[in-house]
Amino acid sequence: MRTLLSSASLGLAAALTLTGCGAQVASDDKAARPRAVTVSNCGEKVTFDTPPRRVVTNDVGITELMFALGLEDRMAGYVMPADKGSLAGLPYRDAYAKVKWLSKDRVTKEIALAAHADLVFAGWNYGFNENALTPGDLHKAGIGTYLLTESCRNARTGTSRGIMPPLDALYTDLANLGRIFGVEGRARKLVAQYRARVAAVRAKAPEEAQKPSVFLYDSGQDQPFTAGRYAAPEQIISEAGGVNLLHDLKDSWTTVGWETVVERNPDVIVVNDYGSTSAAQKKKFLLSYPPLRDVSAVKHRRIFTLDYADLVESPRNPAAIERLGAYLREGAGRS
Repeated sequence: MRTLLSSASLGLAAALTLTGCGAQVASDDKAARPRAVTVSNCGEKVTFDTPPRRVVTNDVGITELMFALGLEDRMAGYVMPADKGSLAGLPYRDAYAKVKWLSKDRVTKEIALAAHADLVFAGWNYGFNENALTPGDLHKAGIGTYLLTESCRNARTGTSRGIMPPLDALYTDLANLGRIFGVEGRARKLVAQYRARVAAVRAKAPEEAQKPSVFLYDSGQDQPFTAGRYAAPEQIISEAGGVNLLHDLKDSWTTVGWETVVERNPDVIVVNDYGSTSAAQKKKFLLSYPPLRDVSAVKHRRIFTLDYADLVESPRNPAAIERLGAYLREGAGRS
């Protein structure tokens, strides 16, 4: 996603099914794991001699991966921009109340050091950036890192992000975190729950030829910021019963030209609700922007809103698939 000076509205309706909450996940992981474990993270082998005890996370999706596994007691704090919205009423509000909000900007080496962190869990453009903070900067300070798999750099390009389908990235991170922290049973149960929920929506999807094309609009007026094949919206859209308009774009979050959107003529637009520009303002722009006037989604006002936390890799992805799937089945597909 955009470097996390960007933000989200996190006020999520009670429609979210709370089976992902860490406190609600039964676990038979009674004891900490007895020995070192090695996991593959963004193509590199990373070994943890003992489970980290003072983790600092950057941004909402990453933070909630820890919460979903009931690991708030292993956290020194989280970093989240101030305009992410109120944390009241969220599915993980109890966990947020227990963990310190360290900064309303982005994670820095100074923040990690002050928190006595032994691990920083972030990602490329989700806290890490070549011009600000890299994993290497933290390693030199004796602090370990784990990279969000959705953000992994593609070795073939060196710049684009994404190495696997987005839901696979979610399941991979849950499994890895389960091993790292000795809560593999919790991780397996969560992944099984998420897979079942997604499969139930997929079973209701229309035939391939009837699937509506869906454009993810994040932000931007001169050029739209959107989601390619390796960002979470790719599978949120496809599992819900649509086709990502930028499926052929081998990147995660990036910009395209409006001419591409016009030429491909999406049936539905999904607006990412976050930041200083509200979802209502984004919708108003889309409906009034002259180059889009003949685009099917605009002509028929087929514009659906999801939260930022729904659209980045996070435990909220299955619920987002359920809600978008219901919208697409309610006549929002091809006319």
